[in-house]
Amino acid sequence: MKKLLLITVLTGLTSTVIATEKQDNNDEVNYLELASLMLKDNNLERAEFALSQVNQQAEAFDQQRFHVLTGLLQVRKNDHQAAIDAFLAAKKLGEVDSVIDVYLAQSAFATEQYPLTIDALNSAGQAVERIPSVYHMRGQAHWLLKQYEVALAVMDQASLIFPDDASFTRRKIFYLIELGMNSTAAELGQQYLEQQQADASDYVAIGNALRASGNLILALRFLERAKLKFPSDPDVSKALAATYISNQSYNTAAKIVHQLALIDNELMSEAAELYRRSGQRHLALTLNSLIENQEQKLKQRLGLLIELENYEQAANMEEDIKRVRIDDDENILYAMAYALFKVGDYDQAENYLSRITDSQLFQKAVEVRKIMADCADEPWRCR
Repeated sequence: MKKLLLITVLTGLTSTVIATEKQDNNDEVNYLELASLMLKDNNLERAEFALSQVNQQAEAFDQQRFHVLTGLLQVRKNDHQAAIDAFLAAKKLGEVDSVIDVYLAQSAFATEQYPLTIDALNSAGQAVERIPSVYHMRGQAHWLLKQYEVALAVMDQASLIFPDDASFTRRKIFYLIELGMNSTAAELGQQYLEQQQADASDYVAIGNALRASGNLILALRFLERAKLKFPSDPDVSKALAATYISNQSYNTAAKIVHQLALIDNELMSEAAELYRRSGQRHLALTLNSLIENQEQKLKQRLGLLIELENYEQAANMEEDIKRVRIDDDENILYAMAYALFKVGDYDQAENYLSRITDSQLFQKAVEVRKIMADCADEPWRCR
């Protein structure tokens, strides 16, 4: 939420600030007027050059307009601190158009100077009372200053002024979730979804926010309702599966992801992993056979075979692993070494163990070597 809130209405208002003026002397170039025209045409380089040519020592020099145009140029260049400095310099010389205060607020927000953002919007006064984005900026500035009650009040005020604009209610819902007021947020969220023509993304956004807050029951309630309303929407299914995973309901999550994987094969490994977590390793192995990405498939298959204690099949994967060139992965090296050790091929197991440098895996390799040494001395113990 901490991103720049664009003020879309400023484009029209700006033209009043940089409006054309008649030159007093046709024989002299009015560089301020030229800069204004270049800004209107969005020709920033020429506008900057024109401003650099302004004679600031001239008797008719309009210092305030110079600072305003400089500020507008810096906004267009996304140099917000330079824009702030220019706008503040202009304001010191007298009253400025309300649009300049809004530009100042926008640049202050972009540079995380939230008190200045609020001051600038206050200075803009009644001229911006009918601009919805101003309320979003004001509310978010108060929120980021941890003035939570004021931020909520701004959303309520905006909802009264713009009753047909649901964005304020939506933002308030997320504020309530961040404050941990999940029940209130869920109640308001349900009203919002019923009263507005909410799409799947609205359900997903509220459900994900509730999940992030830790209230998995409410999140599941929202997302299960969304699943009924939008049964074919993959984002709804993914959000619902993620919430079941957070709830450690791996089997339910696996079924949801499995359905998605029938259309998107890239999700097949995730579905297999979820079945593995739920204890259904043989089903996980079946899904693994459907994975198209060979590297992903072999890595997962090796782990599953070892978990199933099917060490011979795991050891027989050696050629496939070399074929897809994943034998430089130290986790694969250790897994292959372990499988070879379990089938009694100690020499080949040692070849893999000798290539391990990772500190944690190296310690495991030492333990395997010790067991292999004991088995070599007393083979009957390892049968």
